[in-house]
Amino acid sequence: MARANPVLVEVTRGEMVESRHRGAVAIVKSDGQTAFAVGDTERLVYPRSAIKPLQAVYLLESGAADAFELTEVEIALACASHNGEAGHVDAVRSWLTRLGFREQALECGTHAPRRKEDNAWLVKHDLVPGPVHNNCSGKHCGHLAVSKYKDLPIENYNQNNHPIQKELINLIENLSNFKIKNIGIDGCTLPNPLIPLKKFALAAAKIVDYKSLNEASDIAKRIFDSCVKFPEITGGSKSVNCALTKLSKGKAFFKNGAEGVFVAIIPEQKSALAVKITDGAARAAEVAIAGLISELKIIDEDQIEKFKKRPVKNSTEQVIGYMNCLI
Repeated sequence: MARANPVLVEVTRGEMVESRHRGAVAIVKSDGQTAFAVGDTERLVYPRSAIKPLQAVYLLESGAADAFELTEVEIALACASHNGEAGHVDAVRSWLTRLGFREQALECGTHAPRRKEDNAWLVKHDLVPGPVHNNCSGKHCGHLAVSKYKDLPIENYNQNNHPIQKELINLIENLSNFKIKNIGIDGCTLPNPLIPLKKFALAAAKIVDYKSLNEASDIAKRIFDSCVKFPEITGGSKSVNCALTKLSKGKAFFKNGAEGVFVAIIPEQKSALAVKITDGAARAAEVAIAGLISELKIIDEDQIEKFKKRPVKNSTEQVIGYMNCLI
């Protein structure tokens, strides 16, 4: 029987603890050494969108990125879970145009932009959201780019048996030293592998140990540099991963995934920090990653404090409690 994960985050209201979020944490070095672990890090998890920076390696390794002269913004977009802001949508449309595709070629489906102001703009102009507004549309553009460059079928590029998806599974297996046996379907329709949290952290750590990657070292560094240069693209102008990446001043790239997953990729330490919240709460993952990164001294303590001890406010903006990282 699997043991219960420890409580990582408590939510208070007044003097009382109102909610508790359990989870697991793994900090793993690129050589496979576990520097720190809490909870069941062997438990299988779906990395969800936190896996995007790893998968972007194939976009560059395939030759598609250079063939289509992808910009740093577009490389960051391939790693993004964006808000559907105007800058995100414009960048996706520009990329699709250069590839010669309409947005209907994207298999990610449609959802509304995350911010109220972006939704309001669509309503004001009598427009409806399209696939370009989907937070994963940049990753899907990357798949279209590889398919076109390698003369692969465009249709069903999101299916497990498509050559791109097979290559991506091979890539993750090689980085993680783990044989993937189960593959789920992510919210954007793409396959998402089931992998131990510790192995996911190892895979993320490997892409920033540039010397060990040999011929892929320039590729991995190019991905990291693009993401830390354009954090508003990889997340959104007010997202936690954008804020933390900025505060790290180039020392780390933070990427969230659905259902309480978060990863911090740290080149100077040749390591990665991965978090999975058991109940899938994004708020808890954000607080936990901030608390843990504080211990690694990547971000100044006075700047990280409001993220690891986040105020809980009511409808009048009165602070009535806190979300606290317990690690």
